[in-house]
Amino acid sequence: MDRPIFLYEHKHIGGHRVSEHHHPYHQLLFVLEGKGEIRLGGEVWRLEPNDAALIVPLSVHSVLSSSKLTLLVLVFDEKALEDNLTDRLIKDYFRASALVKPSGFAGSELRQLLRKMLFEQSAEPSPLGRLALQIQLAQLLLILARSQAVPSTGSGSNRLRAEKIQGYIDTHYYEQLTAGDIASKLGMSTRHVNNIFKERYDLTPMQYLAEVRIRVAQKLLAETSKDIISICFEVGYDSVSTFYRSFKALVKMSPKSFRENQFRN
Repeated sequence: MDRPIFLYEHKHIGGHRVSEHHHPYHQLLFVLEGKGEIRLGGEVWRLEPNDAALIVPLSVHSVLSSSKLTLLVLVFDEKALEDNLTDRLIKDYFRASALVKPSGFAGSELRQLLRKMLFEQSAEPSPLGRLALQIQLAQLLLILARSQAVPSTGSGSNRLRAEKIQGYIDTHYYEQLTAGDIASKLGMSTRHVNNIFKERYDLTPMQYLAEVRIRVAQKLLAETSKDIISICFEVGYDSVSTFYRSFKALVKMSPKSFRENQFRN
């Protein structure tokens, strides 16, 4: 393999089969569109958009497309990663080939990372470009490892969607999230996302996001000596005035007063 990390597109027409084969490097097959099947470890798995098959070296596999099937194929040598990342991501989570079916959120993140990798690959080669590809590969494997660690229920009920939204906010509250961002990651309308979340938790996703951020801010104010502006930034606010308004609306006092009360008690 000429490059330790290489990404390319592979198109299959309906009924096309790639016969059983193996290769001496890691390969990730990410489904951009279409449906099909993949045989891994003697088992046959359905392939749908956003599915990702992580294939370890010398693992025999084959692919059958039931319709037009477009895959992004990421080929990489584990030496492309630092030793500790290889041990903790590949050897701990992907000792054998596996098909991962990410959530809507994780699938959206994988698509964005793959876009970034395609951009870096198309740019003029440079040490920073190679470093960027290594970092993005590690991020991609981390998302897949987390997706694999959480069992899929196979249910598309509104309750489970609401719980997935809650879980996403709990782990991404520091990002610049909007209701539209969450809806687009799930492929749903903002109104529908708001409705199913409010039905489950009696709050909109944005109200819940504010509660999570302020809850974390309270913990940081009480347990650390970090500046208020640093805490504001850490929990996801770009504007101190917006942070103060949100904090006072939920806690009924300013962040400064809250901290002073903690020290008095």
